[in-house]
Formats: sequence, structure tokens, C-alpha cells
Amino acid sequence: MLPCHPPDLLAVCCLLIVLGLLGPRIGLAAWWIFGDKVDIAFDTWVWPFLGLIFLPWTTIMYVAAWSPIGGVSGAEWLLVALGFVLDIVSYSSRAMQGRF
Repeated sequence: MLPCHPPDLLAVCCLLIVLGLLGPRIGLAAWWIFGDKVDIAFDTWVWPFLGLIFLPWTTIMYVAAWSPIGGVSGAEWLLVALGFVLDIVSYSSRAMQGRF
């Protein structure tokens, strides 16, 4: 049997889920519109657009780790992997929320 949650707690949980899902997308979109590093890091607009839709944390970490001299190399890939883990966690938390 599932424990009963007060309505205020559910509202806070919903707000955190919405911020977790929309926050990185809004941040990446703002970085793409108002900055030039996203355009420089990717050759075409297709990859950042797909990243904006499906893997926003991974795309943000890739752009943050990218440098003009060598792209992403070495330990910077750990930052991209962390972004991928954050994306997986955000998708799995949404699936678990629907279960309970």
C-alpha cells in the first residue's frame, strides 16, 4: 500500500519534475540563441536540435566541454558522460513517478 502524501508535497514534486525536464532545454535554447558556442561546436543545426529534444544535459555538457583547438578530448568526455547520466536519471525518474 502506498503512503498518503499531502497535496503540498505533491505540488512541490510536480514543480521539481517540470523544472528538471524543462530547465536544461530552456538553458540550452537560450545558450543557442544568445551565444555562438553551440553553433561553433556543431557543424549543423540538426545535432543541437536533436539534443535539445532528446538529450539536453548531454548536449549542454558537450558544448561546455568543447574547445576550438581539440574539440572534446580526454577527461572532458567524463563531463559529457555525466550529462548522459543526468539525462537517463531524468527520464527514469519520470517513469518511476508514473508508476507510483
